[in-house]
Amino acid sequence: MPDPALDATIEQARELFHDLGPLSVRKMFGGAGLYCNGTIFCLIAFEEIFLKARDDFAAMLEAEGSSPFVYEGKGKPVAMSYWRLPESALDDPEEAFSWARKALEAIE
Repeated sequence: MPDPALDATIEQARELFHDLGPLSVRKMFGGAGLYCNGTIFCLIAFEEIFLKARDDFAAMLEAEGSSPFVYEGKGKPVAMSYWRLPESALDDPEEAFSWARKALEAIE
């Protein structure tokens, strides 16, 4: 069943990150994964954009006011290694690109 809100957020992410190169999307579990050259770097869920982040990169995002993706698992919250794209980057493709590039560099 189509989800217009999810599709709109996917399109927003594609627009923000288009300078990274070829992007592909795989829908899963009510959300979607965004891939660049076969590497997943972004999770789209609950109409929000999250970047894959650990260690220093996660700390950078946290310093910008970001928070991790959390879901309810077996009666308790589970945090994943995806952090919300900072609010300021949602309207600034250059800033969004910079954050996405850092996410990909941290994975490599």
